[in-house]
Amino acid sequence: MVADTTRSLKTSDSAKIKNRILEIQRRFPQLVLQVVMHQFPEEHPFSMHVFWLFNAGSFAGDGNRGKDNHALLLAIDPHRGESAIIPGYGLEPFLGTEAVDHLLELAGPAWEAGRWADGIFRVLDGLDQWLETIALPETEAAAATGEF
Repeated sequence: MVADTTRSLKTSDSAKIKNRILEIQRRFPQLVLQVVMHQFPEEHPFSMHVFWLFNAGSFAGDGNRGKDNHALLLAIDPHRGESAIIPGYGLEPFLGTEAVDHLLELAGPAWEAGRWADGIFRVLDGLDQWLETIALPETEAAAATGEF
């Protein structure tokens, strides 16, 4: 759920982020959300590292490939000053480049000031609102839980 090899997050912030992720995942049970903070090697483009991590990590599980992959990776490299969001194939039709850019822009001011947890919460809050707009209730009575 949260991996911080850079030790940029306080333990208490990491726990709060995990709780926020669990809250979102309770509302959207198909979603598998991962936050990774890591210093990636400079010799390769950041986007290549994140794409590789997303695919190698198999966050949604081996049985959830293609349209059934509702994983979402938020990757941050504080040393490079770069971040990315990679949606699984099941979320790609709903989360285009413009939406990803908007979510990352929400965190920009906090991250520029080195407030990593604040920026992550801004992304998660924006993501929660976005998921609300694309979720299809499983039944009329299940309006609090969405399905993609």
